[in-house]
Amino acid sequence: MADQDRRTLLAGALLGAGVAASVVDLAVFHLLLHWHHFYDLSTTGVALASDGLFHAFGWFTTVGSLFLLADLRRRGPVSWTRWAAGLLTGLGAFQLVDGVVLHKVLRIHQIRYDVDLFVYDLTWTGTAALALAAGLLLVRRTRPGRPGR
Repeated sequence: MADQDRRTLLAGALLGAGVAASVVDLAVFHLLLHWHHFYDLSTTGVALASDGLFHAFGWFTTVGSLFLLADLRRRGPVSWTRWAAGLLTGLGAFQLVDGVVLHKVLRIHQIRYDVDLFVYDLTWTGTAALALAAGLLLVRRTRPGRPGR
């Protein structure tokens, strides 16, 4: 039972990270808005290649999470609220690591260029922190054996 619970959280977290990478970051900010590439410290060719690798990572993560979820469903009932807790946690954690580590610490890209970044950074890290906090709260509230459950 504990293994099923951990795998449920992992399936949700992997899908959350995959959605954050492939849909939120790559599709919106890289492809639709053209605000940045995954790696902006070199030529356009390197930037586009880095986007391709990032896209592959996002989809491998997404597909892997769906295989894990299918296996969980085959083994028995899935706690969808527990899975959603993992999803929010994975999405928030991915975006927070991206915003803090990749944008600010390593500086391999910024959210956008030639603008005052304060509002963008605050929005990016703020929404990531909110998603992560909501996910962790839901993880705590849905844990097996919790009194009142």
